[in-house]
Amino acid sequence: MQHATYSTPISRSTMACVLAGGRGSRLMELTERRAKPAVYFGGKSRIIDFSLSNAINSGIRRLAVATQYKAHSLIRHLQRSWNFLQPVRNESFDILPASQRLGTGDWYMGTADAVFQNLDIVTDYAPEYVVILAGDHVYKMDYERMLVQHVESGADVTVACIEVPVDQASGFGVMHVDSEDRIVSFVEKPAHPPEMPDRPGWALASMGIYVFRRVLLEDQLRRDAADPASSRDFGKDIIPWMVANAKAVAHRFADSCVRSRAEAKPYWRDVGTVDAYWEANIDLTDIVPELDLYDADWPIWTYAELTPPAKFVHDVEGRRGQAGVALDRSRRALLRLQRLEPELHVV
Repeated sequence: MQHATYSTPISRSTMACVLAGGRGSRLMELTERRAKPAVYFGGKSRIIDFSLSNAINSGIRRLAVATQYKAHSLIRHLQRSWNFLQPVRNESFDILPASQRLGTGDWYMGTADAVFQNLDIVTDYAPEYVVILAGDHVYKMDYERMLVQHVESGADVTVACIEVPVDQASGFGVMHVDSEDRIVSFVEKPAHPPEMPDRPGWALASMGIYVFRRVLLEDQLRRDAADPASSRDFGKDIIPWMVANAKAVAHRFADSCVRSRAEAKPYWRDVGTVDAYWEANIDLTDIVPELDLYDADWPIWTYAELTPPAKFVHDVEGRRGQAGVALDRSRRALLRLQRLEPELHVV
């Protein structure tokens, strides 16, 4: 696709809403004390840092994070790491805990409801576009490219998607698209996922990333909130309705993923299970990992403690240290490491 030239980046007129309230129960002990987006990744970062860093690196300077389940660790991390945005420069960062704001006595009932209950805050900032993000995935993505496609295609909603083998697609929301990537059907976790028209044997799976024009998003959230049969969820309610009644377009992750090497494959992981979480951490041990956390051109920001330099003393038996720690590649070892107190870090 040929991208048009704009006088200003579209991201300057965009607000990113990160949904970070999920329980993450499939991570078992890792989420005993914190929400899944607050779980450590790679020893230092938190999972939510990827979505937030992608937004900042894409030029989006208005951010909001909706929290709910065991949110203290997450909120503390957000306050320490992401308080550098300045309102005087038209930047903002809002933490939106579930607080029964509408007087109904309900917490967030779904992903769409989390945005709906804070719609007044989004409206006050008056962004032209809103990007809805999940706070529990590990990847690098330039949202500006997705925004450009959204505008150029004239879509009412654009859904980011990743190509997965058909036999692995049943755990995702799967899109069936035409030759121009317009979504003609959207099925949540189908037993028989539809194949891509240009790549048999593969399916387009939703990444949980959506772009809307703000005014249209407000209308859709109000319509959905008035529907007593709705589960108040983007993937289950909002997106299927718009596929059937509006123009929904798929955005392929390969068109906007950030690669540190030209030959690298698009890297995106849903680290919602212990197995997936362990494998993604082990991926970082490659000499040149597909997800390069050392890439200065697309940094992953996080909270960094100010600590004194390391030193080695007492060259005697039983007191010698090593510059690195060789980790047992077992799930048990990884669980033990990630359950350490936040003040302790493994180098």
